[in-house]
Amino acid sequence: MSWHAQLQLDYERHGSRTVARHVHSGPLRILQSLYPEGDAVCHNVLVHPPGGLVGGDTLDLQVRAAAGTHGLITTPGATRFYRSDEALALQRTHLALEDGARIEWLPLETICYSGCRAENCLTLNLAPKAQVMGWDVTALGLPHADLPFVDGFVQQHIELPGVWLERGRVGADDAVLLNGPAALAGMRCWATMYLVCGQAMDRAYKSTALDAARDVIAAHALAATAGATSPNAQTVVVRVVAPQVEAVMGLLRQVRLAWRVQLWNMAANSPRIWAM
Repeated sequence: MSWHAQLQLDYERHGSRTVARHVHSGPLRILQSLYPEGDAVCHNVLVHPPGGLVGGDTLDLQVRAAAGTHGLITTPGATRFYRSDEALALQRTHLALEDGARIEWLPLETICYSGCRAENCLTLNLAPKAQVMGWDVTALGLPHADLPFVDGFVQQHIELPGVWLERGRVGADDAVLLNGPAALAGMRCWATMYLVCGQAMDRAYKSTALDAARDVIAAHALAATAGATSPNAQTVVVRVVAPQVEAVMGLLRQVRLAWRVQLWNMAANSPRIWAM
């Protein structure tokens, strides 16, 4: 039996407070809104009770952030794409932000089990003064359990329409991509972190974002396999590859805190659920 789940999550401004409203169908929902930073930032945990996706499953998340709101969305654990016989398992996320809105899209890693047929899509639509800070972390197989990724594929899609598009396919049969020195070089975890603005960043702002990320990377154990760049006027991107997830997540969390402090003038605050 396939699961088809949908969630519409709307952030609205009530005075100085960001409030989350949501409706769902199927096994996809959010937990109670939390305010560890005060009323301005609404923290939400996205939950998928089945725990993973198999062939034929679809998760469809639509997020709208009204003007002046700030929402932070994370997950309690990894997203898992399990082995599928033939059908595709699809996770589709659309973030739409009005002027002055901010979204932090911070799901924990996606684990692709051997034999999965998976696609993970993210589309961003931003008004000129909106910003999104987020990441996508993908791991192939279960190295701690000695279960390598030897069959299947994962497709990934990140898009700011008309400005930035990243789309790729990693298959278990692609030895050059998986093991080539100019590709994953035997690593089985990779990540893309991004700061995206609805309009071109000014030079000083972009330089601050790049310098902050590069300072974190230079001091980290993954300095040799990570980097920060700006592919267009509206986007700063951090990329990293590593053998396993833990170090990658640690690096991205440090970059996020640096960006929060230096770009958004906010406290270096992390979701409480990450410490549980």
